[in-house]
Amino acid sequence: MESEEGVTKIIRNKQVILRDYVSGFPKESDMQVVSSGTIKLKLPEGCEGVLVKNFYLSCDPYVKGRMTKRDPGSRYLDSFNPGSRISRYGVGKVWESGDPKFKEGDLVWGITGWEEYSLITGTATQSLFKIHNTHDVPLLLYWNSWYFPEGIDIYFDNVGGKMLDAVLLNMKMNGRIAACGMISQYNLEQPEGVHNLLSLIMKQVQLKGFLVFNYYHLYGKFLETVLPAIKEGKRTYVEDVADAC
Repeated sequence: MESEEGVTKIIRNKQVILRDYVSGFPKESDMQVVSSGTIKLKLPEGCEGVLVKNFYLSCDPYVKGRMTKRDPGSRYLDSFNPGSRISRYGVGKVWESGDPKFKEGDLVWGITGWEEYSLITGTATQSLFKIHNTHDVPLLLYWNSWYFPEGIDIYFDNVGGKMLDAVLLNMKMNGRIAACGMISQYNLEQPEGVHNLLSLIMKQVQLKGFLVFNYYHLYGKFLETVLPAIKEGKRTYVEDVADAC
């Protein structure tokens, strides 16, 4: 639905709203798709933000952490407020920009709302990045069964629990584990323990945790390496995409 207000077009802006804090496994009733909101397709006067039309939105384990009520002093992340729209990584196109780093038509990725259009302002624009898609690969790559006869040399862990336990038993000598998440544990009242930690010692394995936010400055270098490899078929990937209702 569209209407005119002077020369400014106003359209409906479908959003996904958090109804209430989530306890245990998320349920459909914890969220709501709202179509009653509207947005002006023009920046407010003097606004230095960016108006983005979203194409793809990321739904990953991190979101569950922010749907749960947390201690206000938590240093890791803040909870979404019930009644507010959910946000996470997205890929879209700049509709209008008051920020000199972006111009109309630029493809971008970064933190956006779970909505059709997002107005990104203030310091939030620092988490928005221009896409230079010079390697002709799908835009979806801009947002997150193997067999190892000689053991696993490097493992990226976003699962934890039984998966991490199995990996520890199959690590190669002097292997490395980068831990970025524990999705198998987030919804459990009593988290599972890890039982094969002795493998860290016996195989001299290094296990280190990290937060992705601390490595944004290396993202450009990552793309320079990975995108050509994908185009040349040297790297493969799997997409899990759902169409919005």
